Amino acid sequence: MFDFSAFANVHTWVSLLTLTFMEIVLGIDNIIFISIVVNRLPHEQQKRGRTIGLLLALIFRIGLLLSITWIVGLKEPLITLDLSFMQEPNFGVSGRDLILLAGGLFLLAKSTTEIHTKLQGGDEEMNAGNYQSLTRVIIQIVLIDIVFSFDSILTAVGLVDNVLVMIAAVICAMGIMLAFSGYISDFVNKNPTIKVLALSFLIMIGIMLVMEAFHKEIEKGYVYFAMAFSLVVELLNMRMRKKSAPVVLRDSRYD
Repeated sequence: MFDFSAFANVHTWVSLLTLTFMEIVLGIDNIIFISIVVNRLPHEQQKRGRTIGLLLALIFRIGLLLSITWIVGLKEPLITLDLSFMQEPNFGVSGRDLILLAGGLFLLAKSTTEIHTKLQGGDEEMNAGNYQSLTRVIIQIVLIDIVFSFDSILTAVGLVDNVLVMIAAVICAMGIMLAFSGYISDFVNKNPTIKVLALSFLIMIGIMLVMEAFHKEIEKGYVYFAMAFSLVVELLNMRMRKKSAPVVLRDSRYD
């Protein structure tokens, strides 16, 4: 079923490294979402939630890769809407469109709710025990990863034609995400401005998914560049605020 002899070719390893890098880049939004949603768990369960969620997401993503023909088939229209009365071409609604629409709306609702909770002092409520269950958080991680998987899988199809290379790249990328997700989660949740910035980024991703569901392609490079630029500016602001902290003078009684 799998052609292992392909790994004797240098080009296969180049494709593997390229695809792994692309998987990591496309997984940035997934890591940010995980960082936000896992914060709804008690502290002692957060690492477990990230690990279980990512491992299950890896299993589902490999399953999708093994069903790659079905994934590509989801781009075929299920129904076609006649928009001639609006002087527009017919609009074909595919399974991929419905999944992207549902995922985009979920991200918009989730991110907006999180921002509202943050501004209304939701962290204090969580200290009182208002946590989400581990199962609910894991389900959210898996579902949103399935939505994000479509971009990475379709990208993989365009880069390589060996399913084994795709699976290897996904495993490598997930391993890196699993190793660094804890550090990213702690950094995001310990810095309120970074958390709001991350939630704003998820809103942008949600809008992008909705637009793609309506066949309006948005270049992801613009979104990632905007996010990277905003992050650099905020990191500079954090550094300047730290430097401008008031100097604590020593008490002369201890000299």
